[in-house]
Amino acid sequence: MHLIINGETQSIAAKTLSQLLAALDHEGDWLATAANGELVHREDRDEHIFADYDRIEILTPMQGG
Repeated sequence: MHLIINGETQSIAAKTLSQLLAALDHEGDWLATAANGELVHREDRDEHIFADYDRIEILTPMQGG
């Protein structure tokens, strides 16, 4: 399956958002995720199933000042 992850097209075997996050070592309560412009809450990631070329955004908090 092909997904557009943070603007970059990648071929990946993950079928759900939870599987994708695990495959990319992005796990934790501090992440924000969106699919095709819609926020996906943490409790909904197991049920969110991808279609080819879905646009996925994974946002992590940044520190600095």
